[in-house]
Amino acid sequence: MNHFLLITNELKDPDSGYTDKIAAYLRSHGARADCVTGSQMMRQIQKTQPGKLPEGIECAIVLGGDGTLLKAARDLADYEIPLLGVNLGTLGYLAEVEIGNIENALSRLLAGKYTREERMMLAGTVHSQNREEIHNFALNDIVISRCGSLQILQFDIYVNDLFLNAYSADGIIVATPTGSTGYNMSAGGPIVEPGASLLLLTPICPHTLNTRSIILSPEDEVCIVIPEGRDQTMQTVEANFDGTHKVILRTGDKIIIHKASKTTGVLKLNTESFLEVLHKKMAGDQ
Repeated sequence: MNHFLLITNELKDPDSGYTDKIAAYLRSHGARADCVTGSQMMRQIQKTQPGKLPEGIECAIVLGGDGTLLKAARDLADYEIPLLGVNLGTLGYLAEVEIGNIENALSRLLAGKYTREERMMLAGTVHSQNREEIHNFALNDIVISRCGSLQILQFDIYVNDLFLNAYSADGIIVATPTGSTGYNMSAGGPIVEPGASLLLLTPICPHTLNTRSIILSPEDEVCIVIPEGRDQTMQTVEANFDGTHKVILRTGDKIIIHKASKTTGVLKLNTESFLEVLHKKMAGDQ
């Protein structure tokens, strides 16, 4: 690899010190490095069409944390550029390179000592009674949760057009294996090896004693319908794609979620297995 795009979370590298260090290292070893912040990346993509980024980019190095990498995955979904995450935060599963080990990581990257994993993504389509269909993608999860005051929400869940269950809960998470260690894990859902292909359906604080996560086939299609609330009241909820893109749904609306045709390429430099990394995270060893 000889052409890199550095995408930086400006809140975690406000003076661009880490970004400049990485760019200087790459350039000193004969590589090209273009640098943008996350917000600049969004504006640049909004003004262009796929293929209009600087030509020949072979890898996007994302500086920040898992949230920064998730946003970059969505922004670059049409470009098929693999991502390498550099962790400037605390607990990172996606951003595997720690900044203290950056030169060794870059040396391995330039020498081609990496593997590329293709991570499953979700595609979600919001069908509203009053708006056109809204499409978007997520690498981690699509979360439907309340907005406004505290209240129990009602959801009707269908899988492949067959009624599954009516949920009373604070929200519903549909997650990928990559997203299993995110909100899904916090809500009590299972942890899944990120290279797997499946859908996780996890309720958030369900108001019942027997509701658990459900693991679905990657070929399944999940439809979440927003019915009337208690006492036939209008419900208003939010659908969040990887926690960064929000769409409002109301009673009568629905969102259909399935495996996306797109994938996200994630570069791995670490020879440790997912289980070894998971053990260190669970033990608090950063």
